[in-house]
Amino acid sequence: MIGSGIAALRRQILSGKMRALHAVFPPRCIACGEEVGSDFGLCRDCWEQITFASGVSCDGCGVPLPGNDDGQAVLCDECLAHPRPWARGRTVMMYSGIGRELVLGFKHSDRLDLARPFAAWMARAAQPLLTPETVIAPVPLHRWRLLRRRYNQSALLSQGIARICGQTYCVDLFERTRNTTSQKGRDRAARIANLADAIRVTPARAPQLLGRPVLIVDDVMTSGATLTAATGAAMQAGADRVDVITLARVAKAP
Repeated sequence: MIGSGIAALRRQILSGKMRALHAVFPPRCIACGEEVGSDFGLCRDCWEQITFASGVSCDGCGVPLPGNDDGQAVLCDECLAHPRPWARGRTVMMYSGIGRELVLGFKHSDRLDLARPFAAWMARAAQPLLTPETVIAPVPLHRWRLLRRRYNQSALLSQGIARICGQTYCVDLFERTRNTTSQKGRDRAARIANLADAIRVTPARAPQLLGRPVLIVDDVMTSGATLTAATGAAMQAGADRVDVITLARVAKAP
Protein backbone atom coordinates (compact mmCIF):
# COMPACT_ATOMS: atom_id res chain seq x y z
CA MET A 1 0.00 0.00 0.00
CA ILE A 2 2.80 2.37 0.90
CA GLY A 3 4.61 1.58 -2.36
CA SER A 4 1.52 2.22 -4.47
CA GLY A 5 0.90 5.50 -2.63
CA ILE A 6 4.44 6.69 -3.34
CA ALA A 7 4.07 5.72 -6.99
CA ALA A 8 0.80 7.66 -7.23
CA LEU A 9 2.43 10.68 -5.62
CA ARG A 10 5.29 10.53 -8.12
CA ARG A 11 2.80 10.40 -11.01
CA GLN A 12 0.99 13.44 -9.62
CA ILE A 13 4.25 15.37 -9.28
CA LEU A 14 5.30 14.43 -12.81
CA SER A 15 1.88 15.39 -14.15
CA GLY A 16 2.10 18.75 -12.42
CA LYS A 17 5.56 19.36 -13.85
CA MET A 18 4.33 18.52 -17.36
CA ARG A 19 1.38 20.90 -17.02
CA ALA A 20 3.73 23.66 -15.92
CA LEU A 21 6.08 22.92 -18.82
CA HIS A 22 3.23 22.90 -21.33
CA ALA A 23 2.02 26.25 -20.01
CA VAL A 24 5.36 27.73 -21.08
CA PHE A 25 6.15 25.47 -24.05
CA PRO A 26 2.92 24.09 -25.55
CA PRO A 27 3.23 20.77 -27.43
CA ARG A 28 3.91 21.24 -31.13
CA CYS A 29 3.08 19.15 -34.19
CA ILE A 30 6.12 17.03 -35.09
CA ALA A 31 5.64 17.91 -38.76
CA CYS A 32 4.67 21.59 -39.04
CA GLY A 33 5.18 22.99 -35.53
CA GLU A 34 1.57 24.03 -34.94
CA GLU A 35 0.28 23.78 -31.38
CA VAL A 36 -1.29 20.39 -30.58
CA GLY A 37 -2.89 18.77 -27.55
CA SER A 38 -0.12 16.34 -26.57
CA ASP A 39 3.60 15.77 -26.91
CA PHE A 40 4.94 14.08 -30.04
CA GLY A 41 1.64 14.42 -31.88
CA LEU A 42 0.43 15.59 -35.27
CA CYS A 43 -1.96 18.40 -36.00
CA ARG A 44 -5.16 17.52 -37.84
CA ASP A 45 -3.99 18.86 -41.20
CA CYS A 46 -0.71 16.94 -41.12
CA TRP A 47 -2.42 13.77 -39.91
CA GLU A 48 -4.83 13.89 -42.84
CA GLN A 49 -1.95 14.32 -45.30
CA ILE A 50 -0.18 11.13 -44.21
CA THR A 51 -1.30 7.85 -45.77
CA PHE A 52 -1.31 5.47 -42.83
CA ALA A 53 -1.52 1.74 -43.50
CA SER A 54 -4.82 1.08 -41.75
CA GLY A 55 -7.62 -1.31 -42.59
CA VAL A 56 -6.90 -4.06 -45.11
CA SER A 57 -3.18 -4.36 -45.79
CA CYS A 58 -0.83 -6.64 -47.69
CA ASP A 59 0.39 -9.51 -45.53
CA GLY A 60 3.78 -9.34 -47.21
CA CYS A 61 4.74 -5.68 -46.96
CA GLY A 62 1.88 -3.91 -45.17
CA VAL A 63 0.81 -1.61 -48.00
CA PRO A 64 -2.88 -0.62 -47.62
CA LEU A 65 -5.28 -2.36 -49.98
CA PRO A 66 -8.91 -1.70 -51.00
CA GLY A 67 -11.74 -3.84 -49.69
CA ASN A 68 -13.11 -5.00 -46.37
CA ASP A 69 -11.11 -6.90 -43.79
CA ASP A 70 -12.52 -10.44 -43.61
CA GLY A 71 -9.61 -11.81 -41.62
CA GLN A 72 -7.99 -13.51 -44.62
CA ALA A 73 -4.38 -12.86 -45.61
CA VAL A 74 -4.09 -10.87 -48.83
CA LEU A 75 -1.08 -9.81 -50.91
CA CYS A 76 -0.45 -6.77 -53.08
CA ASP A 77 0.47 -7.22 -56.75
CA GLU A 78 4.17 -6.68 -56.02
CA CYS A 79 4.29 -9.32 -53.29
CA LEU A 80 2.40 -11.73 -55.54
CA ALA A 81 4.91 -11.15 -58.33
CA HIS A 82 7.90 -11.30 -55.96
CA PRO A 83 7.12 -13.61 -53.02
CA ARG A 84 8.81 -12.53 -49.80
CA PRO A 85 11.10 -14.87 -47.84
CA TRP A 86 9.66 -13.65 -44.52
CA ALA A 87 6.32 -14.81 -43.10
CA ARG A 88 4.47 -11.52 -42.58
CA GLY A 89 5.23 -7.85 -43.05
CA ARG A 90 3.69 -4.63 -41.75
CA THR A 91 4.31 -0.93 -42.26
CA VAL A 92 3.04 2.25 -40.61
CA MET A 93 2.62 4.60 -43.55
CA MET A 94 3.41 5.22 -47.19
CA TYR A 95 6.66 6.93 -48.10
CA SER A 96 5.12 10.05 -49.61
CA GLY A 97 4.19 13.63 -48.76
CA ILE A 98 4.58 14.67 -45.13
CA GLY A 99 5.33 11.10 -44.12
CA ARG A 100 8.35 11.06 -46.44
CA GLU A 101 9.52 14.44 -45.11
CA LEU A 102 9.38 13.15 -41.53
CA VAL A 103 11.31 9.99 -42.39
CA LEU A 104 14.00 11.96 -44.22
CA GLY A 105 14.31 14.32 -41.26
CA PHE A 106 14.75 11.35 -38.95
CA LYS A 107 17.33 9.65 -41.19
CA HIS A 108 19.42 12.55 -42.39
CA SER A 109 18.67 15.68 -40.34
CA ASP A 110 19.18 14.46 -36.78
CA ARG A 111 15.46 14.57 -35.92
CA LEU A 112 16.02 12.04 -33.15
CA ASP A 113 12.97 13.41 -31.35
CA LEU A 114 10.91 11.51 -33.93
CA ALA A 115 12.17 8.13 -32.70
CA ARG A 116 9.67 8.15 -29.84
CA PRO A 117 6.42 8.71 -31.81
CA PHE A 118 7.64 6.53 -34.69
CA ALA A 119 8.39 3.63 -32.34
CA ALA A 120 4.95 4.00 -30.73
CA TRP A 121 3.25 3.86 -34.15
CA MET A 122 5.33 0.83 -35.13
CA ALA A 123 4.65 -0.94 -31.83
CA ARG A 124 0.91 -0.80 -32.52
CA ALA A 125 1.40 -2.14 -36.04
CA ALA A 126 3.74 -4.88 -34.81
CA GLN A 127 1.41 -6.35 -32.18
CA PRO A 128 -0.11 -9.05 -34.46
CA LEU A 129 3.41 -10.24 -35.35
CA LEU A 130 4.69 -10.74 -31.81
CA THR A 131 4.83 -13.73 -29.51
CA PRO A 132 6.41 -13.84 -26.04
CA GLU A 133 9.50 -15.49 -27.59
CA THR A 134 10.01 -12.95 -30.39
CA VAL A 135 13.42 -11.30 -30.66
CA ILE A 136 13.35 -7.78 -32.13
CA ALA A 137 16.39 -6.65 -34.12
CA PRO A 138 17.22 -3.85 -36.56
CA VAL A 139 18.79 -4.15 -39.99
CA PRO A 140 22.46 -3.26 -39.55
CA LEU A 141 24.53 -0.38 -40.87
CA HIS A 142 28.12 -0.95 -41.90
CA ARG A 143 30.50 0.52 -39.35
CA TRP A 144 31.77 3.17 -41.78
CA ARG A 145 28.24 4.34 -42.59
CA LEU A 146 27.38 4.29 -38.89
CA LEU A 147 30.43 6.44 -38.22
CA ARG A 148 29.31 9.02 -40.79
CA ARG A 149 25.65 9.05 -39.72
CA ARG A 150 26.43 8.65 -35.99
CA TYR A 151 23.34 6.54 -35.32
CA ASN A 152 21.39 3.64 -36.80
CA GLN A 153 17.83 4.88 -37.15
CA SER A 154 16.48 1.32 -37.38
CA ALA A 155 18.20 0.48 -34.10
CA LEU A 156 16.49 3.42 -32.38
CA LEU A 157 13.12 2.28 -33.72
CA SER A 158 13.59 -1.37 -32.77
CA GLN A 159 14.72 -0.44 -29.27
CA GLY A 160 11.61 1.70 -28.81
CA ILE A 161 9.31 -1.05 -30.10
CA ALA A 162 10.88 -3.61 -27.79
CA ARG A 163 10.56 -1.31 -24.78
CA ILE A 164 6.89 -0.56 -25.46
CA CYS A 165 5.97 -4.18 -26.18
CA GLY A 166 8.16 -5.74 -23.50
CA GLN A 167 10.09 -7.90 -25.97
CA THR A 168 13.64 -9.20 -26.14
CA TYR A 169 15.82 -6.79 -28.10
CA CYS A 170 19.20 -7.42 -29.72
CA VAL A 171 20.78 -4.36 -31.35
CA ASP A 172 23.66 -6.30 -32.93
CA LEU A 173 21.90 -9.51 -33.93
CA PHE A 174 22.91 -8.74 -37.52
CA GLU A 175 26.09 -7.28 -38.96
CA ARG A 176 27.19 -6.00 -42.36
CA THR A 177 30.08 -7.99 -43.73
CA ARG A 178 30.88 -5.37 -46.37
CA ASN A 179 30.06 -1.74 -47.07
CA THR A 180 27.61 -1.91 -49.98
CA THR A 181 27.17 0.99 -52.37
CA SER A 182 23.96 3.01 -52.54
CA GLN A 183 20.79 1.30 -53.74
CA LYS A 184 19.54 4.50 -55.34
CA GLY A 185 18.82 4.14 -59.06
CA ARG A 186 19.12 0.34 -59.07
CA ASP A 187 16.37 -1.97 -60.25
CA ARG A 188 15.14 -4.86 -58.12
CA ALA A 189 17.62 -7.41 -59.40
CA ALA A 190 20.55 -5.03 -58.94
CA ARG A 191 19.45 -4.16 -55.41
CA ILE A 192 19.31 -7.82 -54.42
CA ALA A 193 22.69 -8.53 -56.08
CA ASN A 194 24.25 -5.55 -54.31
CA LEU A 195 23.28 -7.02 -50.93
CA ALA A 196 24.17 -10.64 -51.65
CA ASP A 197 26.08 -12.05 -48.67
CA ALA A 198 26.36 -8.54 -47.19
CA ILE A 199 24.39 -9.31 -44.00
CA ARG A 200 24.93 -12.14 -41.55
CA VAL A 201 23.93 -13.00 -38.01
CA THR A 202 26.66 -11.91 -35.60
CA PRO A 203 28.26 -15.23 -34.56
CA ALA A 204 28.19 -14.42 -30.86
CA ARG A 205 24.46 -13.61 -31.07
CA ALA A 206 23.35 -16.68 -33.00
CA PRO A 207 22.26 -18.62 -29.88
CA GLN A 208 19.75 -15.85 -29.09
CA LEU A 209 17.67 -16.54 -32.21
CA LEU A 210 18.04 -20.31 -32.50
CA GLY A 211 14.53 -21.76 -32.64
CA ARG A 212 12.89 -18.39 -31.89
CA PRO A 213 10.80 -16.03 -34.04
CA VAL A 214 12.50 -12.81 -35.10
CA LEU A 215 10.99 -9.42 -35.97
CA ILE A 216 13.32 -7.42 -38.22
CA VAL A 217 12.93 -3.64 -38.13
CA ASP A 218 13.80 -1.24 -40.97
CA ASP A 219 12.87 2.37 -41.62
CA VAL A 220 11.86 2.27 -45.31
CA MET A 221 11.08 -0.62 -47.63
CA THR A 222 11.52 -0.11 -51.36
CA SER A 223 12.26 -3.39 -53.13
CA GLY A 224 12.73 -5.31 -49.88
CA ALA A 225 16.33 -6.28 -50.76
CA THR A 226 17.75 -5.39 -47.35
CA LEU A 227 15.01 -7.23 -45.49
CA THR A 228 15.44 -10.20 -47.85
CA ALA A 229 19.15 -10.39 -47.04
CA ALA A 230 18.53 -10.13 -43.28
CA THR A 231 15.73 -12.70 -43.41
CA GLY A 232 17.95 -15.17 -45.25
CA ALA A 233 20.69 -14.70 -42.66
CA ALA A 234 18.25 -15.25 -39.78
CA MET A 235 16.75 -18.40 -41.28
CA GLN A 236 20.18 -19.79 -42.08
CA ALA A 237 21.20 -19.23 -38.45
CA GLY A 238 18.22 -21.22 -37.20
CA ALA A 239 15.40 -18.73 -36.56
CA ASP A 240 11.99 -20.36 -36.19
CA ARG A 241 10.34 -17.73 -38.41
CA VAL A 242 10.91 -14.16 -39.52
CA ASP A 243 8.47 -11.26 -39.69
CA VAL A 244 9.32 -7.70 -40.68
CA ILE A 245 8.07 -4.22 -39.92
CA THR A 246 8.95 -0.90 -41.51
CA LEU A 247 8.16 2.67 -40.72
CA ALA A 248 7.31 3.51 -44.32
CA ARG A 249 6.72 1.69 -47.60
CA VAL A 250 7.55 3.02 -51.06
CA ALA A 251 4.46 2.47 -53.16
CA LYS A 252 6.19 0.96 -56.18
CA ALA A 253 9.73 -0.34 -56.30
CA PRO A 254 11.79 0.81 -59.29
